[in-house]
Amino acid sequence: MTVSTAPEGAETQGQVTGFGTKPYRSYVLFALTLIYIMNFVDRGLLAVVGPDLVPELGISDTQFGLLTGFGFALLYTIVGLPLARFADQANRVWIMTICVALWSIMTALCGFATEVTIGSVTIGAFWILLMCRVGVGIGEAGCTPPANSLIADYYAPRDRSQALGVYAMGVTLGTMFANLIGGWVTDAYDWRTAFLVVGLPGLLIAIVFKLTVKEPPRGYTDPANTQTKERVDLSEAIRELTTKPAFWLMTAGATIASFCGYGISSFQSIFLVRAHEITAGQAAIWINTPASMSAAVGTFVTGWLATKLYKKHPGAIAWIPALGLALSVPFYVFAFTTQNLLFAAIGMVVGGFVKYGYLAAQYTIGQGVVSMRVRAMATAVLLFVVNLLGYGFGPLFIGAISDIFFTSGVVELGVAAEELVRNQCHPGVVGELGENLQNVCGQVYAQSLQKAMVIMALLYLGSSLFFVLTWRRLDKDMVDRN
Repeated sequence: MTVSTAPEGAETQGQVTGFGTKPYRSYVLFALTLIYIMNFVDRGLLAVVGPDLVPELGISDTQFGLLTGFGFALLYTIVGLPLARFADQANRVWIMTICVALWSIMTALCGFATEVTIGSVTIGAFWILLMCRVGVGIGEAGCTPPANSLIADYYAPRDRSQALGVYAMGVTLGTMFANLIGGWVTDAYDWRTAFLVVGLPGLLIAIVFKLTVKEPPRGYTDPANTQTKERVDLSEAIRELTTKPAFWLMTAGATIASFCGYGISSFQSIFLVRAHEITAGQAAIWINTPASMSAAVGTFVTGWLATKLYKKHPGAIAWIPALGLALSVPFYVFAFTTQNLLFAAIGMVVGGFVKYGYLAAQYTIGQGVVSMRVRAMATAVLLFVVNLLGYGFGPLFIGAISDIFFTSGVVELGVAAEELVRNQCHPGVVGELGENLQNVCGQVYAQSLQKAMVIMALLYLGSSLFFVLTWRRLDKDMVDRN
């Protein structure tokens, strides 16, 4: 059975302007972007408080990589697909409201992570925190697919890239506010308080969102004669996507960029604290915040530039992020190898500004190469791959590589691996070690993570290559060009 999803008058009203008045569309975009910002504030806070949390809970870099990456991403990606399918049929505003409330509660509960004894069984604080992070991931899975679907109905195709560029700023702005708020609260109070301060306001925002945002007619900005099935199976979406090489090339590029970006951002505060001997709050406020702000501006600028060039040069949506990703590599390598904190900050600021054009590109291309009926599902497939492989394994990879370099460095200096663990090198307790072990710490404590950060930065070149290949395929695969 087929039905027309475009309401009467959509050909002139929907395609040209989108659903609702211009001021209301702007408000909805603001609300969706605010929620996306919250999404990344809550998921990014763990990386901000990491320098204090890691030694207190006594966890390794590999375990921290598991917490910031795979522990969050596994359920996030698995739950994302059924939620996206649900979003293609059900009320998207309700889905987002429930999910915002859920991830906000679970974020607040992270602040209570501690060792728990039930009868004769003791559950470590690491496992408690991991369970809370899984809960955050389940909630956040219901954010982007329905949000992208809403934006597609509120904004006509010609304005959608710029609207998605604004929405994509939530990644960098969220990271910025996680550092600004979380860093200050951590230094002023502690990392547990930071989780409560960041998590609880989400409950109020969820209520306001439900009361003020309308569910638009599905497919409102599509041509009036658009036909679609009432129900779309994942298999049908996959079949359509298999005919679109540009989608998979873009997905590969976005996955590698995500792999590098999440890995670097998860350990950036810890790297700054170890390499430059500053506090978690100082790293978050004075380095990470301006770097995130620069990245947010860069996200908007590259999205705006791609929108301006798109009509005459459709390939700009792919070659602009390809160029930016390649340009970010020398700046990041410089930032992670210089001994000057100011120069490190400059390298991170510039690197963040030029690399994030791929965020708007991944959503614009992901929706532009498929028909209306599978937009949310296509977004979910994209996010499944990007988040499971990129977000899931990026932090875990960099943490594992850091631990490998630390252990090998210790052994090379003539110390048995079991004789020295990284947390013994923390500035707060390193004085308890003998002189020889203190010297070993001085040579491997920060340098092991530094090497891992440089390796991650170099991998951005692979992401750039895949966006170049996407550019060469767009002319054949792009459907949505209005």
